[in-house]
Amino acid sequence: MKPGLRLVLCTQVACLSLWPILAFAQSTDLSRNEENCQAGTEACDQARLSAQQLAEAALASHRRNVANCRNHYDSCDRSRLSEPERVALAVADHQRNVSDCNDGMLACDQSKLTPAEARASSAAERERNLAACQNGGGSCDASKLSASEAEAVDKTRQQLNASDCKDGSAPCNYSQLTPSQTKEVAAGEHRRNAQNCENGWDECDHSKLTPREATQTSYAEHQRNLMACKNGEATCDYADLTIPEAKALADAEHKRNYTACLSGHGYCDPARITVEEDGTIHPRY
Repeated sequence: MKPGLRLVLCTQVACLSLWPILAFAQSTDLSRNEENCQAGTEACDQARLSAQQLAEAALASHRRNVANCRNHYDSCDRSRLSEPERVALAVADHQRNVSDCNDGMLACDQSKLTPAEARASSAAERERNLAACQNGGGSCDASKLSASEAEAVDKTRQQLNASDCKDGSAPCNYSQLTPSQTKEVAAGEHRRNAQNCENGWDECDHSKLTPREATQTSYAEHQRNLMACKNGEATCDYADLTIPEAKALADAEHKRNYTACLSGHGYCDPARITVEEDGTIHPRY
C-alpha cells in the first residue's frame, strides 16, 4: 500500500473514532445552552434553539416575569402580563396592602383602602395600641386611649405589677400596691426567703427567719453537709458533724480502705490497715 493512501485511511479512521466524542461534546453544549435559555441567563444563544425549545424558553421567561411582578421586584415588566394576570396581580397587591395595614406594617398605603377596610385597619391599630399599653410596651400611645380604655389599662397594669411583686419578678413598683397587696407581697417574699435558706440557695437572709424556720434551715444545712461528707465532696465540713456521725463516717471509710486493699481496686492506704486485716490481705504460711 502506498504511503499516501495509508495516510488517508489512517486519517479517516481517526476522524471516525473521534466522532462520538465530538458528538457528545456538541450535545452537552447544546443541552447547557438550552438550560441557560430556560433560566434566562446572558449565556443563552437563542439562535441555537429549536422551535420547541424557543417556545419553552419564552414560557419560562413569562413565568419568571409573573413571579417578579408578584414579588414586587424591579425586574417586573407589567406590559408583558396578560389581562387575567394583571387582574390577579392587582387583587394580590390589594390584599397584601390590606394585610400590611391591618398588621401595622410600614408598607401600608392607607390611600388604597376602601372605607370599610380603612375602618377595620383603624380598629386593628387601636387594639394593638391598647394591648401595648396594657403590657407596658414601648409603642403605647396613651393619648389615643378612650376614657374607658385608659381605666382598663390602669387596672391591668396594677394587676400585672401586683403579680410581679408577688412572684419576686422585676420590675416591681411597691408604690402602686394596695394595702392588701402589700401584705400579700410581704408574705410571699418571706416564704421565698425561707425556701431559699432551707434549700441552701444564694438569696437567703437568715435574719428574716422565724425561730421555727431557722431550726428547719439549720437541720437542712446539717443534712446537706452530712451527705457531702459521705460522698467525699470538697464542701464537707467535718467540724459540723456530731460525734456519732463522725464515728460512722470513720468506720465506713476504714471499711472502704480495707476493701480496696483486699481487692486491689480503689485507693488503698496500707498505713491504716490493722494487724488482723493485714493478715487477711497478706496471709502468712
